[in-house]
Amino acid sequence: MPLYETVFIARQDISGPQVDALADQFAAVVAEQGGEIKKRETWGLRNLAFRIKKNRKGHYVLFNLDAPPAAVVEMERNMRLNEDVLRYLTIRVEALEEGPSVMLQNRGRSDDRDRDRTRDRGYRDLETAPAAEGVEQ
Repeated sequence: MPLYETVFIARQDISGPQVDALADQFAAVVAEQGGEIKKRETWGLRNLAFRIKKNRKGHYVLFNLDAPPAAVVEMERNMRLNEDVLRYLTIRVEALEEGPSVMLQNRGRSDDRDRDRTRDRGYRDLETAPAAEGVEQ
């Protein structure tokens, strides 16, 4: 069967469990049509590049699918009908990525940068601090 990656963006004002229920609904549609979801990632609430239907943020979810084309068409039809889905994109790929996606890898790196920004940049004690000019220790 062909391999696909699908990302959909849900409205910002629905909760995390509602996003999971929405993803479960789409996964059930794929399973009913004879497909399988190999990987599912929730990227969380992220800023949008521009407003979509008066929303500045959206819940992002990624599916890696091994499904027949009819299953993907039915899943996209359900996404189109659902009011909570702002946008979706499905692409056909040659092979599915193993491990976490780039978005999840970047999340860890940005957390490290935030931690570095808030960390005290000064010296812990006076013995390790270089002597300042005109100041005696």
